[in-house]
Amino acid sequence: MPVPAEADWPQHFLHALRVERQLSPHTLKNYQRDLQILAAEIGTDAHLWSSLDEAGLRYAVGALHARGQSGRSLQRLLSATRTFYRFLTREGWVDRNPALAVQAPKIARRLPQTLDTEQVGALLDTQGQEPLDIRDRAMMELIYSSGLRVSELVGVDRQDLDLAEGVIQVLGKGNKARRLPVGRQAREAIEQWLPVRAQLVQAEEEALFVGRRGQRLTTRAVELRLRKRGLEQGTNGRVYPHRLRHSFASHLLESSRDLRAVQELLGHANISTTQIYTHLDFQHLMDVYEQAHPRAREQSDD
Repeated sequence: MPVPAEADWPQHFLHALRVERQLSPHTLKNYQRDLQILAAEIGTDAHLWSSLDEAGLRYAVGALHARGQSGRSLQRLLSATRTFYRFLTREGWVDRNPALAVQAPKIARRLPQTLDTEQVGALLDTQGQEPLDIRDRAMMELIYSSGLRVSELVGVDRQDLDLAEGVIQVLGKGNKARRLPVGRQAREAIEQWLPVRAQLVQAEEEALFVGRRGQRLTTRAVELRLRKRGLEQGTNGRVYPHRLRHSFASHLLESSRDLRAVQELLGHANISTTQIYTHLDFQHLMDVYEQAHPRAREQSDD
């Protein structure tokens, strides 16, 4: 088979991804966009792909960064470029992968947003007795009690929960199941929700949490309900499911100092992911120090 024109190489690559790896249209669009950004940066030469070397790619990445592209975006672009050139070398159209030795600028590690214990208490102490009030309180208690991801929360079925034992089984990332403890207040909130659920739920619906029409909630529905609860309580900053999960991890680590246990409870594959909460905990200690230590504060001019 003759080598296609270089301008057509990205389309051949995307076709291979679609057929061989069966990637979603959204993912394919991301690959296409990243290659288009790179092509626009390195020029319109008919041999732009075969002539691109490490120095040219490094210069292009630097130029994109200087114009405001984030480290995360450039990391994704380089990943797409590596995969693209892996395909080109497999086809025998080029003999090297210039992206292997090029690194994106470091990504500034953002600390997760959390709520302090008083904010969590105020958020969970909702007094409404409408069916959705009772449900929302049970959902929030369960997220904070067991550190659930929102996808895990909406995926929970009634039979996954053992209130007598205080245990719940969830399906996390990579379809990995894990058993988690459920705290007393979360169990009490769920016990109040179950009779209400029985009145709403459609026949054969197994979801623990359902909406007005008795069907399993979507992650978006949960996000909107928690945002509403946060606004009602006047909580500082937006309230969303992962913020409650972050708060669970931060508060537990602050009390126990057991990083490995927190890793297991969160379902993190690598402990390095969990270690961000140690940075958060240290930042909290620094804030306390700055406020309390007489020689930590700047002296006023008075």
